Amino acid sequence: MGFAPLDEPYPWDQLAPFVERARTHPGGLVDLSIGTPVDPTPAVVQEALRDAADAPGYPTAHGTPELRAAISDWFARRRGVAGLDPGAVLPTVGSKELVALLPALLGLGPGDVVIAPEVAYPTYAVGARVAGAQVRRSDDVAGWAGDEAVALVWVNSPSNPTGGVHSAAHLRQVVTAARAVGAVVASDECYAELAWSQPWASDGVPCLLSEEVCGADHTGLLSLYSLSKQSNLAGYRAAFAAGDPDLIGRLLLLRRHLGMMVPAPVQAAMITALGDEAHTRTQREVYHTRREILISALTRAGYAVDHSEAGLYLWIRPAQGRQTCWEMVADFADRGIVVGPGAFYGPSATDHVRIALTATDERVAAAAHRLTTGSSGPEAL
Repeated sequence: MGFAPLDEPYPWDQLAPFVERARTHPGGLVDLSIGTPVDPTPAVVQEALRDAADAPGYPTAHGTPELRAAISDWFARRRGVAGLDPGAVLPTVGSKELVALLPALLGLGPGDVVIAPEVAYPTYAVGARVAGAQVRRSDDVAGWAGDEAVALVWVNSPSNPTGGVHSAAHLRQVVTAARAVGAVVASDECYAELAWSQPWASDGVPCLLSEEVCGADHTGLLSLYSLSKQSNLAGYRAAFAAGDPDLIGRLLLLRRHLGMMVPAPVQAAMITALGDEAHTRTQREVYHTRREILISALTRAGYAVDHSEAGLYLWIRPAQGRQTCWEMVADFADRGIVVGPGAFYGPSATDHVRIALTATDERVAAAAHRLTTGSSGPEAL
């Protein structure tokens, strides 16, 4: 395995001139781009962190038995995965590090193919390139089924950036095709608790590890999750993976060698966050309100919202005519609003922008006011 250098610029750095442009707005900047949580970390979680602050010893890479049991219980309650072996659970230092490192940790390299969604979080491709593997973008299982070069298949449901959700039937197709060629399926599900449209809002977003998708067999499967979104824990770097016990064991051994350990106070905070569903419901309602305000304002301003059935983002384009994502980014910057260009997410996404729900109520209201009273944008074209 040979690591490939990655010398391309960090995508979000390209927004700098538009951020400066937006800052000149008399009402100040409204940042709806990256999507970092802005609401307080729940008080019960902060208290758990403080109570565990005396942590002189090294934490274990596998996490405490209490944390792994809490994760297993959460999968049963919230994701429809009963009887998950706590030994098949692995805490991670946020989810992005495992997304980026997974191809290398699996030993992938030249000659191996990593499947990523057509429109996707860029780190899936970054991780493949760092490991020296080939990236292939495809949403069509038939496009890669039977190809024995495929070693890892990424699924992202709900999607970042589109907010689209995969059905259990689609996930079953992915699992069947991947197992036929011996590929690992990794499902990034960190927005699963934020479903807005039916049937997902009532029935839940299907989990890769659920019986309706894979039966009772988790062979070759990994589900990744993060508490950053539902619990405002982005600053804690609190996440985990679960699934195939053999895969988890391989990853654990490497992470022990590498010293990839979630800090002990954070592990304690995670236990509390996973067991307290009240704060998750409260935060979900906050995002729901912001989402409704922004959808109404965007629609009145001449934009269409595509997909966006779940997650923390709205995936938008002009309702009439066409604009490139960068033209839209410029129009929003003129209103003092920063949004994410679709170009960051793949060649087929250059006619959309991504708008995050992660701004304060006051800033969301300001954005809505500018969208419905401003003079630039699709309504003026």
